[in-house]
Amino acid sequence: MSATPSAAFHKRVTPGGWAAVAWGLGIVFTALLRMRVPGQEGPEVLPGFVILRWDGLLMLSVGTLLTLRGSALLARRPTSALNHLLVAPVIASTPLGVTAIPFAQYLAVDVALYAIAASRPGREARRALLLAEGLLVAYLAVRALCGWPAGTTGTLAVALAALVAWLLGRSEGQAREYAERSRAQAAEQAVTTERLRIAREMHDTVAHSIGIVALQAGAARRVIDTQPEGARQALGEIETASRETLAGLRRMLGALRTPGTDAQERPEPGPAASGSTETSAEVRGLPEMPGLGALDRLAELTGNAGVRVAVRVAGAPRPLPPDIDLSAFRIVQEAVTNVVRHSGAGSCTVTVDHRGPDSLAVTVEDGGPVPGHARVNPGPGSGYGLTGMRERVAVLHGEFTAGPRPGGGFRVTARLPLPTGDTTP
Repeated sequence: MSATPSAAFHKRVTPGGWAAVAWGLGIVFTALLRMRVPGQEGPEVLPGFVILRWDGLLMLSVGTLLTLRGSALLARRPTSALNHLLVAPVIASTPLGVTAIPFAQYLAVDVALYAIAASRPGREARRALLLAEGLLVAYLAVRALCGWPAGTTGTLAVALAALVAWLLGRSEGQAREYAERSRAQAAEQAVTTERLRIAREMHDTVAHSIGIVALQAGAARRVIDTQPEGARQALGEIETASRETLAGLRRMLGALRTPGTDAQERPEPGPAASGSTETSAEVRGLPEMPGLGALDRLAELTGNAGVRVAVRVAGAPRPLPPDIDLSAFRIVQEAVTNVVRHSGAGSCTVTVDHRGPDSLAVTVEDGGPVPGHARVNPGPGSGYGLTGMRERVAVLHGEFTAGPRPGGGFRVTARLPLPTGDTTP
């Protein structure tokens, strides 16, 4: 039998409704205790003489009305509702001829304590518990001062039941608060992760092309008077790199502005839109989602900027998961960009090592600055490039090292673990 209907019913009944049900069950239980039921020689509790009179029935009716009123207010005004629910058992216990407030008459209060502890702030929940426990103590104190018998043991049992109900409600409230905080933190982390991903993609897409543009512009400025043809060629490379960068930015911004649209499915602007007869960036430059297969094109573009890139492959190339393929290329691209912008080196070497049975290793190293070779940015750089590479490797649970080489120059190495199904050459 499915539990779905009962769960739906549980959600439809409000805490105030459960408090009213608890009061009704308490009245029924109180009546059964004072009646002879089958299997018993007589009632377990002798009915008080007042309960059989009109004034006793009137007190029970007033207690019931107060409970119903408190149940109706429980969701909107919990403090006022608890006051009604606390007065009701005191009035209803009077005609029963008992020495303490019975457990059955306090069931509605227990339900209210649970609801308040689960849904209200801690200070309000603690105040509700103090009121409920204080009423029991005050009831015993009044009977003792008046010289009447006081049921201390029974009151202690009722107080413990109220405390248990409050603790259960408080536990549920804390669990709900923790779940809400966890969801908020997860959403914030997802936003942060996406921002970092976009920042890395923007950096990787733009930094390399801008470095090439800066180098070519510097070269054109130096030879424009003595070698017009060389300056014309440099300006052509600048134009090509600039168009590729703009096309990449348009694709990325289009993907961000259009939910559910893959950037790869967006058409490239045609010649009429770009104002040029050049082919698209995918043909002239790098593909939208490049992998290690685009290293030769990366080396060609970087070579045009004056930094020779030698690509070496160790071991037999194997099919790679798209995320690892893209990350490996981006790491190489960023490392080569750093060589172009900051090292002053005339060449660098890219090594892709497929020989590891369960990992892929990529290394980019240069031999240090060459006298007379221009740097795009002679300063130390912002550090975003190394941070982005380290983040990419960390996402894939790999290993990343970057630092000066013993013989001069700089080396970047990333080792990316491969899934089990992709380790066979």
